[in-house]
Amino acid sequence: MRFDFREIATASMVLFAVIDILGSIPIIIGLRNKVGHIQSEKATIVSALIMIAFLFVGERILNLIGIDVNSFAVAGALVIFFLALEMILGISLYRDDMPESASIVPIAFPLIAGAGTLTSLLSLRAEYEVQNIIVAIIVNIIFVYLVLKSSRRIGKALGKTGVSIIRKVFGVILLAIAVKLFATNINQLF
Repeated sequence: MRFDFREIATASMVLFAVIDILGSIPIIIGLRNKVGHIQSEKATIVSALIMIAFLFVGERILNLIGIDVNSFAVAGALVIFFLALEMILGISLYRDDMPESASIVPIAFPLIAGAGTLTSLLSLRAEYEVQNIIVAIIVNIIFVYLVLKSSRRIGKALGKTGVSIIRKVFGVILLAIAVKLFATNINQLF
């Protein structure tokens, strides 16, 4: 077992870009306002467990139920697409009658450990050593935790107008990520 700093750094940057927790701040603030409280610890632990478990058994699980990685990525792109539409248009497509907490759904999955993250893990697995990817996951999870924990302060600092502007800007970026994920994987299905 060999730790390679270059592999850890590269995998960390890839996961950081795909998880995009900074871009998710407006969604997190919106969810916090909707449900009142987000359990930062629970959300980060669950998303870390999902990512690490998927790293080891993800492709086998998908194969077992007859879903290829490309189909999984297209489905994830659609979820991200609708989240982005909510952000840009200021509408609510996802409705839960009595949400007790948004810690697991939609924060841990699909926001943090979503299809983009999980498919990226499968891609990284093909190139890098598992222990280096796990370190990269842990580095990102620590950062995710810090952002989740301080989202209320970030929201207050930005104000309602600031959050609205950032929400729309990152909504467009999220929409672009969804389109890219969709375009990259859709032609593999046919």
